Amino acid sequence: MNEFKTHSSHWGAFSGRYENGKLEIRPHSDDPHPSPLLGNLPAIADSPMRIRRPAVRRGWLEGTPGNAQSRGADDYVEVSWPQALDLVAKELRRVYGDFGPQAVFGGSYGWASAGRFHHAQSQVHRFLNLLGGYVRSVNTYSSGAAMVIIPHVLGPYDHVERKSVTWDAIERSSELIVAFGGMAIKNADVHGGGNSQHIVRDKLKGASARGASFVLISPLNDDFPSEANAEWLPIVPGTDVALMLGLAHVLVREGLHDRGFLDRYTVGYERFEDYLLGRTDGVEKSPEWASGICGIGVEAIRDLARTMAGARTLITVSHSLQRADHGEQPVWMGIVLAAMLGQIGLDGGGFSYSLGALGNTGKRQLSVPLPTLSQFHNPVSDFIPVARIADMLLNPGEAFNYNGYALRYPDIRLVYWAGGNPFHHHQDINRLRAAFKRPDTIIVHETAWTSSARHADIVLPATTTLERDDIGASSGDPLMIAMKKLIEPVGEARDDYEIFSQIARRLGTFEAFTENRTSKEWLVFLFETTRKALAAGGHEAPDFEIFWKRGELLLPLQPDDGGPARAFRQDPAGAALQTPSGKIEIFSKTIESFGYDDCRGHPQWYPLRPEAEADERRYPLHLICNQPHSRLHSQLDYGDFSRSTKIKGREPVRINPADAAERGILDGDIVRLFNALGSCLAAAVLSEDLRKGVMQLATGAWFEPDDRAADKTMCIHGNPNILTRDVGTSQLAQASTGQLTRVEVERFDGEPPAVRIFEGLSFIDDADRSSTKASNR
Repeated sequence: MNEFKTHSSHWGAFSGRYENGKLEIRPHSDDPHPSPLLGNLPAIADSPMRIRRPAVRRGWLEGTPGNAQSRGADDYVEVSWPQALDLVAKELRRVYGDFGPQAVFGGSYGWASAGRFHHAQSQVHRFLNLLGGYVRSVNTYSSGAAMVIIPHVLGPYDHVERKSVTWDAIERSSELIVAFGGMAIKNADVHGGGNSQHIVRDKLKGASARGASFVLISPLNDDFPSEANAEWLPIVPGTDVALMLGLAHVLVREGLHDRGFLDRYTVGYERFEDYLLGRTDGVEKSPEWASGICGIGVEAIRDLARTMAGARTLITVSHSLQRADHGEQPVWMGIVLAAMLGQIGLDGGGFSYSLGALGNTGKRQLSVPLPTLSQFHNPVSDFIPVARIADMLLNPGEAFNYNGYALRYPDIRLVYWAGGNPFHHHQDINRLRAAFKRPDTIIVHETAWTSSARHADIVLPATTTLERDDIGASSGDPLMIAMKKLIEPVGEARDDYEIFSQIARRLGTFEAFTENRTSKEWLVFLFETTRKALAAGGHEAPDFEIFWKRGELLLPLQPDDGGPARAFRQDPAGAALQTPSGKIEIFSKTIESFGYDDCRGHPQWYPLRPEAEADERRYPLHLICNQPHSRLHSQLDYGDFSRSTKIKGREPVRINPADAAERGILDGDIVRLFNALGSCLAAAVLSEDLRKGVMQLATGAWFEPDDRAADKTMCIHGNPNILTRDVGTSQLAQASTGQLTRVEVERFDGEPPAVRIFEGLSFIDDADRSSTKASNR
């Protein structure tokens, strides 16, 4: 009988073994609340969705004129590894030679693996940098607006705002937690690099037992763990800034704001107060004004403001709020509101961005560095904000603004993608499909036949973490895990390092890329970074072989001392923030100097864009497109747990019973959601946990088009990004606005199209290019 071996994932540490054709998973014994996402892992071993051989799109392989227009609908030819690698090397040589590295986009996203070495993003960027570089993307779909606005206001992202408030501090000291956007426990299941202990539920329960109160400000009542017994304020989606301004107005008018803190630790408050009290535009941002926008009662706003001023209050702002039009504003305004209360830097008080959005945010930080693979230097200066990929592909040479820069989109001839599924992350899938028809060539490494793979020209089968050895670790988790290989590679799948090594051999960069190390030798080499730091700090520092045999290593943590915010509060000169003033920038001269009409020098309420205003008139329902509870993004949507949550094979969409009754929709009905961008099918779930006028459809269902739809492509599986608008938050961050959109919904009459996205593909036989049915096994 095979023994259980240690392993790790973004959603938890575990042990596994492959026995009698089945993969058995056991959560880590010290994890108090293991994630149910572990239930998706066994399907990796035998799913027909796995890519088992290299495949090339037929039109691209045969050089058919205009063949790029067939991406997403063309047949694939399975080829041998030598042929596939030769094709890739030849095409890279052509594009780099004829057009230069500015014509290559290195696409990737960091969630492909929890391992420190077999990290697809690091591997593809290292490989492309040795060829001369590539056009890169900056920031993330999750927090693109926050990653730009926070450095202007507080200093470097992921420093003050996420390393100053711990769950331990909340449990011992917080009296009131006001959560704008909530803290959905499903999000805290996951953290990049691993989450060996899921502690959020217990910490909130402990704080509640001590007497702490929680206020959930969200259109969804289940955006907070039930253990907290939170008060629910069901806000109109996208109006949190108006509510924050109304709260700030009460603080000022009733003299509850901390002028001493504002004078000592911030700059520009007077400019903001002039706006708040209507001195600059004639409109006081009073509770009455705010209530008319956000749907929260006037007295509820006043009562909350007074309660916040009288308690040790922590303000949190979720990822979701900044994934919308003017997404920079709720983050900035949340910081300003916390500064007005004067509690930034106090134990359990102040401000925290995205607390509860990631499992390790709020945990103590490691005191030793982690193994990290060098990506080398990228000499290409061109870049795009990550959510502007369709703009780039569709509009080469077009000017755009970003964070004070005046830039132009490069002309991309080749896209190389390893790790990530843009047909999950990106908005307005119809527009993305059109964009993906523009480059000469798209190459992907993929584990399964995702929509991204089905829109590529050359598809190279990559292993999952279960099929290779690696080291699992995260900066917010104390446990380093030996990620031991649990199953043999499926089909002919190879790991990214081996794939890139063999292409590099063909291009003359093999020695530089590999440094003449095998995968195992790289693990030993990278582990030394942590081992040496452990030894220097007087901690136990076992060699690699001992660590590997044990299966895990407990790493030392930094003290829970309030982090950078506490240091700044105690010594604002000696521990100044890394902002132009060294203080919290309520008014930013830098941002004001950019001259953007959609993001001025202080936080404020912006009216709807003209196109959003038109949508509001035509489509009466808000649709919230949030993270799923059944998978990480779109990963392993074919897994057992994810598929068990579907209804009649489709993604569930929640709708308020009153809205459903008005449209004759019953629980379990197949419904069609639509707007001017497209439509999708989903299965209705009636729920009182949504504000009236609000629907919720999680992201991550694998896109399955039905091109027979009369207007725009319809996704028959339930991917909401067929309905979301592809526009940036503002000229400052140009970040994703995919959290919210406007729709109408109707019951689908007749027999809905069958969902076949999880079935095997048909391939063209390479010998005679005649169609032969294959099961992709």
